[in-house]
Amino acid sequence: MYQNIATKCLTGEVRLSYAHLSQPYANPKNPQAQPKYTVTLLIPKSDTATKADLDAAFAAAANEAVNKKWGGVRPPVIAPIIHDGDGVRTDGTPYGEECKGYWVLTASSQNKPQVVDISNINVELAPQDIYSGMYARVTVNFFGFNTAGKKGVGCGLGNVLKVRDGEPLSGGASAASDFAGIGQAVGATPGGINPITGLPM
Repeated sequence: MYQNIATKCLTGEVRLSYAHLSQPYANPKNPQAQPKYTVTLLIPKSDTATKADLDAAFAAAANEAVNKKWGGVRPPVIAPIIHDGDGVRTDGTPYGEECKGYWVLTASSQNKPQVVDISNINVELAPQDIYSGMYARVTVNFFGFNTAGKKGVGCGLGNVLKVRDGEPLSGGASAASDFAGIGQAVGATPGGINPITGLPM
């Protein structure tokens, strides 16, 4: 329970994947769907407290939906939305390497989340400082739905607190890793040979 809302949860430190937090994302597999802000949370399996909080919030949302969304009848099976990153997706394909050792949860919202840094929670981060691979704490809110005859529980995205940087998951390397040691090497040889150009400095 977070701030006395049984369906809401503040995670511990998680890693962000497929982060679309600055601009809404239009799913190409469902062009009729409204674009949403969305992110996948990679929750360390060692963080049993966060997993317990998420499970409790999910259960609270299901219980609340019985009367509010499902006409007093609880579905015999409610599809899980917290997945095992060491297992396989619903289509049978394995999760990516970045998911190993994590629980995987996707949250979304039609409203733009506030993304702030732990060093200053009063100022929102610039888009270039928000990326897949960074570490954060996130508020999520579970809710029941009944759409086109399909009943289940979804996960709404709240706000995001960036706690530290991480290796980007976009497939590209960071500038720091690309140029590691170059700046230090240049500065360490004043009056000598530039190790980049091979020319005297």
